[in-house]
Amino acid sequence: MADEPVLRIPSLQIVEEMRESYMTYAMSVITARALPDVRDGLKPSQRRVLVAMNDLNLGPQSKYKKCAKIAGDTSGNYHPHGEAVVYPTLVRMAQDFNMRVPLIQGQGNFGSIDGDPPAAMRYTEARLTLAASQMLEDLDKETVDLATNYDESREEPTVLPGLFPNLLVNGSQGIAVGMASSMPPHNVTEVCDALIALIDNPAITLEELLEIIPGPDFPTGGIICGRSGILEAYRTGRGRVTVRGKAHFEEKKRGRTDIVITEIPFQVNKTTLIEKIADMVKEGRIKGIHDISDHSDKDGMSIVVSLKKGENEEVILNQLYKFSMLQDTFSIINIALVDRRPCTLPLKSLLEYYVKHRIDVIRRRTAFLLDKAEKRLHIVEGLLIALDHIDAVIETIRSSPDVPTAQERLMERFSLSEVQADAILRMQLQRLTGLERAKLEDEAQKLRDEIEYYKSILASEKMVFDIIKEDLLRVKSHFKSKRRTEIGEPIDGIESADLIADEEMTVTFSREGYVKRLPMDTYKSQKRGGKGIIAADSREGDYIERLFIASTHDFLLILTNLGKLHWLKVYEVPLLTRQSKGRAIVNLLHLQDKEKIKSVVPVRDFSKGDLVMATASGVIKKTKLSAFARQKKGGIIAVDLKDGDNLIGAKVARPDDDIMLGTEKGISIRFSASQVRAMGRTARGVRGISLRKGDRVCDMVIVKEDRTILTVCENGYGKRTKRDEYRTQSRGGKGIINIKTTERNGKVVAMKAVRADDELMLITQQGKLVRISVKSISTVGRATQGVRVMGLNKGDKLIAITRVVKENDDHDKVAENGVTEDVAQDNANNNTPSKDGPEAGDS
Repeated sequence: MADEPVLRIPSLQIVEEMRESYMTYAMSVITARALPDVRDGLKPSQRRVLVAMNDLNLGPQSKYKKCAKIAGDTSGNYHPHGEAVVYPTLVRMAQDFNMRVPLIQGQGNFGSIDGDPPAAMRYTEARLTLAASQMLEDLDKETVDLATNYDESREEPTVLPGLFPNLLVNGSQGIAVGMASSMPPHNVTEVCDALIALIDNPAITLEELLEIIPGPDFPTGGIICGRSGILEAYRTGRGRVTVRGKAHFEEKKRGRTDIVITEIPFQVNKTTLIEKIADMVKEGRIKGIHDISDHSDKDGMSIVVSLKKGENEEVILNQLYKFSMLQDTFSIINIALVDRRPCTLPLKSLLEYYVKHRIDVIRRRTAFLLDKAEKRLHIVEGLLIALDHIDAVIETIRSSPDVPTAQERLMERFSLSEVQADAILRMQLQRLTGLERAKLEDEAQKLRDEIEYYKSILASEKMVFDIIKEDLLRVKSHFKSKRRTEIGEPIDGIESADLIADEEMTVTFSREGYVKRLPMDTYKSQKRGGKGIIAADSREGDYIERLFIASTHDFLLILTNLGKLHWLKVYEVPLLTRQSKGRAIVNLLHLQDKEKIKSVVPVRDFSKGDLVMATASGVIKKTKLSAFARQKKGGIIAVDLKDGDNLIGAKVARPDDDIMLGTEKGISIRFSASQVRAMGRTARGVRGISLRKGDRVCDMVIVKEDRTILTVCENGYGKRTKRDEYRTQSRGGKGIINIKTTERNGKVVAMKAVRADDELMLITQQGKLVRISVKSISTVGRATQGVRVMGLNKGDKLIAITRVVKENDDHDKVAENGVTEDVAQDNANNNTPSKDGPEAGDS
């Protein structure tokens, strides 16, 4: 018996074997499972689902087919990992809250943003969308390489032709071994425009691309806070962006406010978000929430967070951003496969690889069509030769004993190729008619034209680029949509104003110190004589004292009695509803004790114009607006005041304006603004009026042609006087009599430039308010005592008078009248269009 062979088992180092096996596994996961291809933006499982649906002819116009059939064919033909693995891939490509432009159109339950799972595949149906159809377009024209499937029974494409720019539009998420891809979706219109711009200018810079694609555009909307993360990601391929849900406030009855959340960050589960907020309320981490309910429906998302009475909605919303998923971070990791190797790609490289892929697809498609046209022309030319010698052809065929002999004789006698001879032998007798001959001649000419066109494409790079641009314009027209995700300011508030939309707002200040802004379209246009709309649900005894029409880019310069100046951007003023009372100004500015607002001046351009300030001691100061261009937290000193002095007013004035100061003892002085020289911010100013002993300046006005000068005293008496009765004097003089301040009148408390149709609000020490019309006050001479304008209780005194803003007028009047004297002056100095019409509020 022969010796049996000895079985030898080789020895292996386990460390080396583990390393090699794991590397093989890792590369398989990286290149054939988890990462998208840079050309079509698809992972293998996604690509195979689309190819299987294409095999089933499930186009955008076809009937739906059961997902069980689709998943079965995908698993059986291309992806041998089971239907349970294929179906979730199919579902995700049909979810509009995950895909910016879905590739599959589903029928049935495909899950929801609440985290609800899809129905079983036996219940749901699907077909391809137009976007997926464009991804597969020209697949049968040898445009991409094919590879055998897992059992070598058929071939599958290694990449799709990808007319639709899927990678940038829909993004991709995948976890491989040692790396992960997290590519955000973008707006299809912006992507197409960027690709066209790149084709037109291959040297285009990142800054120019950012003007076209400002950032990701998530299907769930939201607000991206700041651009620094976007810039970093687009420059290097990696970055982090903070995304906030979108919310607004709704004022309810009994002083309650609702926070209504209409959009949430990308890939945040709505139900989980609501449960998280509810848990934090129970734990006491967020206080002030009365109830939370989900009112979402087919028309959109609506999560209503009802607050307790008196709670500050801004504080609660900030707590929701801080503690819940209403604010989330999206990590951008642009890793995709380039020639089967994972690469981290910046924005421009992603665009360039798409264009490169489309160039290859179009050239291969053109070469395929050229070859097909040349082959067909070769056959048609053979048929035409046969028709030209039809009798000889028939004789040759009839005299041949069999088909091969006939083919050989035709080739030899008429100098035909084997293909042409075979086509002649297969030619039907109907081709012998004159009509059929004309058709063949037309077809031959058409084929020659096509061949010339195809050759010109292959010879011209410009024609290839033109075709790509035409395809992109077609995609853009099919899927054109508005941006859903806003690019907002960073959370820390440090951001260029260019990121804030430049739009006009109505800004109001109330007597009690409440401020708010509203969009201009809040006040709908009405016909003359309309009843108007309710402007605000003000507190008892409160009313609107100042109203401005200002851009969100404008600054509000807020000057106080202590001579300090504070800055407030218009977009920093809370955007509230028309009925809202507003937000307390003390919550927006760092005001000291006993510091009161005296003037509010809207400014857009600090490079032009002068700010004129007056103090109680008769000092007048003019400073270039440019001196106040640099903001400082807590404000700055705008005028250096002596002890016991205070700022009584500030306005923007033109050099040809006349300024009038009025004192408590009834003296006034009118002088030209050009007499006040401009001085530095830290200067004290110059003398505007020489005061008599014990007298103080109480008000300042800019003299207008269409105004009368209203003066009111503390005992409730006042008068109106025409401006021409106040002659112009030199600055620093003692002035002239404005009103006789007798024991009956008391001291002067205010002086205003008014129109006859204005209304006034009178305020007393005891808190009594009276609203009167300017028409009810007589126009009399300068050196008179005036008439009673308000009856006072014993011991009471009139302390202030302000003009009432008619915010409840129709929209046209708000647009015309809602410009203060300050705004009109500012517009004139800044060479910006002013809004003509009477003042709506005076400092």
